[in-house]
Amino acid sequence: MKLAFVSTLTMAVLITGCSIPTAPSAVTPLEGIFTQPVGRSSATRIPNGSDVTLGIVYSRNTQANRAYLQDYQANAGTGFGQSLLVQSIHDAYVATSKPDLAVDWVKASLQRQFGSVTVYPDMQSLQAAKPDVVAVVDSRSQLITSRSSDIEANVSVDFYDKNLSYIGTAKGYDAKALSPVWADFKRSEEIVADINEQQNVQVRALQKFDQSLNNLLTRPTDKVSMLDDNKVQKLY
Repeated sequence: MKLAFVSTLTMAVLITGCSIPTAPSAVTPLEGIFTQPVGRSSATRIPNGSDVTLGIVYSRNTQANRAYLQDYQANAGTGFGQSLLVQSIHDAYVATSKPDLAVDWVKASLQRQFGSVTVYPDMQSLQAAKPDVVAVVDSRSQLITSRSSDIEANVSVDFYDKNLSYIGTAKGYDAKALSPVWADFKRSEEIVADINEQQNVQVRALQKFDQSLNNLLTRPTDKVSMLDDNKVQKLY
């Protein structure tokens, strides 16, 4: 028991001196997406079903978040992870920082609601394909660092009609504030449990997104959450 305590304390000293990637600063979800003012669609529901095509673009936040998680996971494997003396802690960091968890989940959820779902590299390519509905996917995560044990996950999808007029938004959010993961009184099992909360928070946010998506597709859009009017009219 004493040996386990000493090992955990030693790891705390080692990891606090290492560089753990931090979450990038967020921008507005639609930054860089549109070049013209966005209006509100007259549609009261989002078209969906087996005969409806959906085109997706990823926001700058989503792209930055994937790069952040790739860096985090890589560092967990070969960067700061080299200082972890307990394999289960090392494995927990790697397992809970999957770069494509959010985008894969969201795409799968949308595939259950639309006939075809295609991801495009930019809005120009999407417009050329002329899908029936357009979606902008925005995802952000904040994972544990040596300075903070606050975890956060945020995902949203803004839907537009074929004329790029806004219809509605589905979104999910979850967060959890933990006591410092590397507090010297924690056993390795407790540290692993805390690190695993990173994935739990991300999954809960995605589950809430699924609930929001279901509400959005089954109810009139004036009965569900909408973007602020000043955002709708803004030139992006």
